Amino acid sequence: MENFSIYRFLKLGIVHFKAFPEIVFGTGPIVETLRTIVEDDFWTAVEVGWVKDIKVRNEVRELLATSHMEVCYACQPRMFSNKLNINHFDAGERAKALGMMKNGIDEAYDIGASVARVFSGKHPGEEKKEEAKKILIDSLMEVCEFTKSQGDIRLYMKVFDFDIDKCFLIGTFEDAAEVAAAVCKEYDNFGVLADLSHFPLLREKPEDSIPLVKDFPMHFHIGNCLFKDRRHPTYGDRQPRFGIPGGEIDTPEVRDYFRLLLDLGLLNPEDRPVLSAEVRPLLAGESSEVVIANTKRVIKEAWALV
Repeated sequence: MENFSIYRFLKLGIVHFKAFPEIVFGTGPIVETLRTIVEDDFWTAVEVGWVKDIKVRNEVRELLATSHMEVCYACQPRMFSNKLNINHFDAGERAKALGMMKNGIDEAYDIGASVARVFSGKHPGEEKKEEAKKILIDSLMEVCEFTKSQGDIRLYMKVFDFDIDKCFLIGTFEDAAEVAAAVCKEYDNFGVLADLSHFPLLREKPEDSIPLVKDFPMHFHIGNCLFKDRRHPTYGDRQPRFGIPGGEIDTPEVRDYFRLLLDLGLLNPEDRPVLSAEVRPLLAGESSEVVIANTKRVIKEAWALV
């Protein structure tokens, strides 16, 4: 019988600073919480973020070096907390954003990451969108060039929402495909990250959108969102636990996502992509440990039902 283990088709990861949100700003019990993930052999990849203290960063590197995990670095914490925008129309503001993203790439190398997450900045409105996309392409090429000059980290552009929460330029998958095509013409270390939790926010369906970008290198996220009730405390792009009442994503949607990615040949045993869970405790009484266990159960059941 053919081996249909999930680990044959992908590297299964979790976003560290979402599972343990107390460390999202680069301080706090970073090593202790990361060790919790590293010691759990369910995960074969991990996505880490900002680590401000150089000594702690060295501890993180040593821990990850012994873990036998694929290590991804996410630029989101350092960029979001400083409200930086690599497609800003002001050259000074754009330079500041690019400098911070490059510092993130340096940190990714410091901790031994093989992958880094990048993204666009704010959406300027439809009348200026095309101009902003040109600026974004130039900025991403600059980051790709800087990254290649340092080593062999691969960059994946995450697609966010454009009008509900993050309100980022990228944005729709049509725009993501256009930007990726331009960057990939010049650089072979660039790809696209598709997050299951963002499709409802985009009013798009994975089966329609992912084919637009499937010819580029791809990584994936799974998670949940809630956006039909603006008064709900988890409204928007906040990555609540799977199964939260009013949420958009649970086991059936994760199962369908797995099926789609398999059907499109994107879960390839010869070149396994990272697929990470992005979830966090948000409501009273929720803990990181329970939300992580919830996520593992959803993944196990969804894959069993593929």
